[in-house]
Formats: sequence, structure tokens, C-alpha cells
Amino acid sequence: MAVRWLCSLFGKPFDGGKRMDHGGPQDQQQHPMEQQQPYHMQHPAMMRLYEVQKEVATLGPQVCTFSGLQNDRDYKRMERELTQLLLQVDQVDTEGKLELQGARKRAAQEVEGLLRYLEENASHPSRLAIEELSNAARQLVDERVVAPQRAGAVAEINDELVDALQELILRLTQIKTEGRVPLRKARYRALTRLCAVQEVLEGRTPQQTLSLPLSGDTHEAVNRINQVMVKVSMARSQLLALLMGLSGRDSCAHLSRILTELQVELDALDVSGNAAIRNYRKQVVEEINGLLKHLDLEGEGDDTRRYDLAQNNSIREIEAVRAHVSHLREGVLRHCVMGDLSFRPKAELQSLLTHLDQVDTAKNPCIREARRRAVVEVQAVITFLDLREALVCRQPGPDEHPSHRAVWMVLGSLSDLQAQVLGFDGKRVDKSYMILEELLTKQLLALDAVDPQGDESTKMARKQAVKFAQNILNYLDMKTDEWEY
Repeated sequence: MAVRWLCSLFGKPFDGGKRMDHGGPQDQQQHPMEQQQPYHMQHPAMMRLYEVQKEVATLGPQVCTFSGLQNDRDYKRMERELTQLLLQVDQVDTEGKLELQGARKRAAQEVEGLLRYLEENASHPSRLAIEELSNAARQLVDERVVAPQRAGAVAEINDELVDALQELILRLTQIKTEGRVPLRKARYRALTRLCAVQEVLEGRTPQQTLSLPLSGDTHEAVNRINQVMVKVSMARSQLLALLMGLSGRDSCAHLSRILTELQVELDALDVSGNAAIRNYRKQVVEEINGLLKHLDLEGEGDDTRRYDLAQNNSIREIEAVRAHVSHLREGVLRHCVMGDLSFRPKAELQSLLTHLDQVDTAKNPCIREARRRAVVEVQAVITFLDLREALVCRQPGPDEHPSHRAVWMVLGSLSDLQAQVLGFDGKRVDKSYMILEELLTKQLLALDAVDPQGDESTKMARKQAVKFAQNILNYLDMKTDEWEY
């Protein structure tokens, strides 16, 4: 492989060191320049470039999968080693020979390319955005959980904290990686840790006070379990600190030993004959097991299949549903253009919703978001069919309120616009996108101008029409936000 690379530096095909033609004696005589080829391959300059190529082959995979920042130790190491290689290439003496100069130039370009790739990924706006959200989550967990626990206070874990973490997770899923492996890896690592923190917080077990039968005294085993729960609470805080990079002294191995000892202590308790206490102990043991499973995240994300979700089976299921929806959507729009409303695959669309509901997301926020978007695509076609049917079947009476009629007129316009949105396949910079967005906004303004004049049915119809218009706008926005797994 290395010899093939050196030959490629000269721009010549690799022939394994043998002649590929088998002509007569005259054909087998080598050209004077060809006789010099073995000399060049053994030339000190070529040998030095060969050594550089071997070092580049070692550093290349490390650079291409590095997901850290410029201040990371590994970044500085690789940057230093590549810079040294570049200096070594620059010092290669080519003796003024054009072929050696070309080989040195190409070797320098390869090293420079790795340096550039390393710097671009470590300083990429998406990588910085990932770090910013990770820091926000780190600060949140530190202020609300870790710091109070270290101060001897009780950490206040409530829905507000869990919701704040969920918002950060959602924002992480929206960060675009442009298909770059280092950015995908960084986003995946951040997401796995945040999701682990969220799961730890949601899986906590409240302490219980279970009385002895026919007595107000608390059972001795319950007191022991509650004592274990205090230690589990401290361990939970240590785990959260480890997951968020807030622990300077604790290690995963040390925390694992502590939790295992707590399990042994619980197993030794005599809770025979009391189902309630057995159940309480079982809950605590399950929580400890839940904490233990999050202690192996150190190497999480090293396997490409983890963060390359295009290879994920759940994603493939979702993509298969989306392809089916796209086929049905094209059929619906094609029949609508012809004025044929007989094609109504609602049952088929409903079955796709059921299928999506059964897709296993493995608590992965990216897969959850992919499924949510697929559900929106199905629902968009269903609502389009429902409105078309309602418009066709509508039979307004002579006493219909004028404001109610005005709402239905807007709904008719919205149905036509929704057909265009369903068929839209462009980007936000396209003129057609801007026109669609402007027309939908005008329909919202038209609904806002409708005066119900106290008519309750008009109020309800206008409210539903506004929601319908906003859903179309949101769907258009979703189709063009260039989201990726």
C-alpha cells in the first residue's frame, strides 16, 4: 500500500515493479528514464517520504474521528505531530529533481489537508454550538443537583429541571453536522450523556415509611432501606457529576464499587413475609441497577454505528414509512389536479401512523425526532383529505352567518395552498417558498379580520381554521429546515 502511494506521488500506475508488456527484445529494452525508477525508489528523499506516509496513515484515522475542541490534549498532540511531519517534508532534499519535488509537494498537501480537516471540525460552528449546549446543561445540573448535594443540602429535582434538560436535548438534535463524522460523534456523545442524566433524574425512587402490621412503628428493614436510599441519592449526584464532567476526583470504577456494595447490603436484609417491604427493596435495587448501567458511557460513540443513524434499523423503518407516504401523497395530489376525489387512502395512512407508533426509539432523541417528523408528514396528508372532503360535502343554508361563510372561504384558499405545500420540494431561499409563506400569512390575517359578531359556531370555526393555517406553516417550515439524523 505504501509503495502504491509513493508511485501515485509520481503520477504513475503501480505495476508491482514488473513490466506489464511482453513484446519482443526491442520492446523489453527500458528507456533510460525508466532505468532510473528503482534508483528513485531507493533515493533517501523517497525513503523519507515513505516514512512520512506511514506516520500519516497512523494519524489519519485519529484525525478523521476526533470530535473534541482545539483546547483538548489530543487536538494539541495531533496538531503538533502533523506540524512536525510538515517540517520534515519541507526539509526533504529533492536535489532539484522535478519528480522528487512533485512527490514532496503532494506529501505536504496530504499533511496540510489533515491539519486543515482537524482545525475545521474542532472550530466548526456546529461543534461550538454542541459545546455551548453541553455547558448550559452542565451548569444546570451543577446548580440544581450536584452543588446542593455537596453542600449537604437536598437537591430539588422537579419537572422544571427535567423539562429544561429536555429542551437542551431537543436543541442538540437540531444541530446540523453536514455528514461530518467528528461532528456526528460529538453530537451523539453530548446527547447520550444528557439523555442518561434525564433518565437518572426521572428514575429516582422516593423514600417510604411502611409500618409494621397492627403497629405504628416503622419496620426495621425499612429504616435500613432508607439509609441505603440516602447513599443512593449521594451516588446519583456523583453519577450526574461524572456524566456532565463535573467530577474531578470520583471515577466510574469507584462509584460502581459503592453501588455494588449497596446491592449486597440490600440482599442481606430479611424481608420475608412482608410483600410491601420486598417491593420497596426491589424498587431501590432497580434504581441502583439503573445507575450502574450508565457507568459504561466512557467509550460510548467510538463505534461508528452508534452515531451513524442511517444504519439504524429504527431509522430504516421510519424511512420506509416516509417513502410510502411520499408515494401516497403524490397519488392524492395527482387525483386532486384531475378533480378526482375518489382516491382516499386514509385507512392506509392510519396504518402507517400505527406502524410509526410501534417503532422502537431506544430513548434516542434523534430517532424520536425522526419519528415525530414522519408522523407529521402522515397527518398532513390526512388533514388535507379531510378538509377537501368537508369542502365538497359542505351545503351552507340560507341562514348561515356571513362571518361563518367568510371562514369557510379562507379554508377553501388554505386547502389550495396546502396542496402546494404538500408538493413543495425546494428550499427556504427559493422564491416559491417565500410566496407560499406570504400567502399563508395573508390567510391568517384574513381570519384575524373575521368578526364573529357573537356567533359561537363562527368563533369555533375561526379558531380551528387559525390552527389549521399555523399547522400548514409549521409543516412548510419542517420540510425546509434541512434537519438530519
